[in-house]
Amino acid sequence: MLTRFELARILGARALQIAMGAPLLVKVPRTINKEDSFEVAKYELSKKAVPLSVVRFYPNGKQEVIGVK
Repeated sequence: MLTRFELARILGARALQIAMGAPLLVKVPRTINKEDSFEVAKYELSKKAVPLSVVRFYPNGKQEVIGVK
């Protein structure tokens, strides 16, 4: 489970990639405006198609890698 901060970071990073011309990873339905990169990023996240991961660092020195898929 991602925290709200991790979720915001993932959505922002993916929306920036899409805005800079990265290819879309899912077929976007007509109900979503393809020009709105944040909406497309949210749709990709709902379909679990975002190719990013989160690394959590803990005080005891351990780390955990969480894939968004």
